[in-house]
Amino acid sequence: MYAIGGLALGRELWSAGSKSCASCHGEPEKLRGTAARYPGFDQGLLDLPGRIQRCRVRHQQLPAWAPEAEPLLALTALVAQQSQGLPLAPPRGPELDAAARRGQQLYMTRVGALNLSCTQCHDERPGQRLGGSLIPQGHVDDYPVYRLEWQSLGSLQRRLRGCLNGVRATVWNWDSAELMALEVYLARRSAGMPMQAPGVRP
Repeated sequence: MYAIGGLALGRELWSAGSKSCASCHGEPEKLRGTAARYPGFDQGLLDLPGRIQRCRVRHQQLPAWAPEAEPLLALTALVAQQSQGLPLAPPRGPELDAAARRGQQLYMTRVGALNLSCTQCHDERPGQRLGGSLIPQGHVDDYPVYRLEWQSLGSLQRRLRGCLNGVRATVWNWDSAELMALEVYLARRSAGMPMQAPGVRP
């Protein structure tokens, strides 16, 4: 399965190059608990893929990967796996609190040609089906996930952009303030749930 292959690639990349992840962090197991504390704030809002990108650019002095690049997802899955079983514990602070409030507002706002909000599916109709797919409760304890629909690993931002496209709304840019705000809010909705990344979904 791709999720297993992605983890294998993540371990290979972890030790690759003269300025590898391992040269700073040691074995990936030493990052246990790290993924449970994202998104965070460090000179701006950062999710886990964003943190990995920043390390790659600033410390390894390598070009950033494209959004959803296989190596980025593989490393994200590897780091996230180290926190399996730990409760999601997103941090707090003025900037994150403001982002959570904005994310909640976005979550409840109807958008697109179908005039739907996140809450209408994930709060009012979880367990029902939409287009043959089971509607989840909007928890984010298992990202990145392998989706049968994608036949690959994918990030939470990919899922959110897919939802926007599905309701025929304007799709926000990768790492936009809107997507980051929704990530912060969704992490808080999922706080306390045990992490199970990388997950598998239809």
